[in-house]
Amino acid sequence: MRTLFPRAVRGAVLIAACCAALALQATAQAEPRSERAPHEHFDARFNHNHSYPVHGYQVHDLPHQRVEVVHGGAHYYYYGGAWYAPRGPRFVVVAAPVGVFVPVLPAFYTTLWVAGLPYYYANDTYYVYRGGDQGYEVVDPPDQGAVSTQDPDGAPPPPAAARGAPPASDVFIYPKNGQSEDQQSRDRYECHRWAAGETGFDPSEAGGGAGRGNRDDYNRALTACLEGRGYSVK
Repeated sequence: MRTLFPRAVRGAVLIAACCAALALQATAQAEPRSERAPHEHFDARFNHNHSYPVHGYQVHDLPHQRVEVVHGGAHYYYYGGAWYAPRGPRFVVVAAPVGVFVPVLPAFYTTLWVAGLPYYYANDTYYVYRGGDQGYEVVDPPDQGAVSTQDPDGAPPPPAAARGAPPASDVFIYPKNGQSEDQQSRDRYECHRWAAGETGFDPSEAGGGAGRGNRDDYNRALTACLEGRGYSVK
């Protein structure tokens, strides 16, 4: 025998079922989704808050715009704060070798202060600026008790290259849209890499990559890229 419900009761049951379904859907949508791949780790030290490939992860091909350095007779490849070393036909993500020099910092880095000296941190790696001819040296981690993320009063400002400019660049940028320092660094670095790729001239290389382009072409490309991102370039 069927039980008959009044129309009002049937309507209330239907509404309740719909509400329950919507609540479940909202809960599912509210659940955070991880955007990081399984081979990435999130570096939250010093509120750095960026993801990098984990050590031991292997790739078939390196990023096109990597920098190759030789240290202790071994070849390393550096891009975006990650370090790679050849392993047979592949390349494996490794820790940065202490004592190696790189021409530019990663697009994302965190400035730390140790006894008034600026350190630049990214992906469990510490860099110290050694001058325009040398660039940045990978150094041992400083005493963590002496590290501060606050710029001490009277400390010298970071070098221009530490703000994302490649060494020996004679282009100066001024944000027109209130871009933050982090955004300026990211834009300058990305435009530098793009201009170097377009013109074949890279001021971070010895001689700028002689024979593959010239500084004027590089500066014009860099200027066009930066102006397109809302900067005044001098």
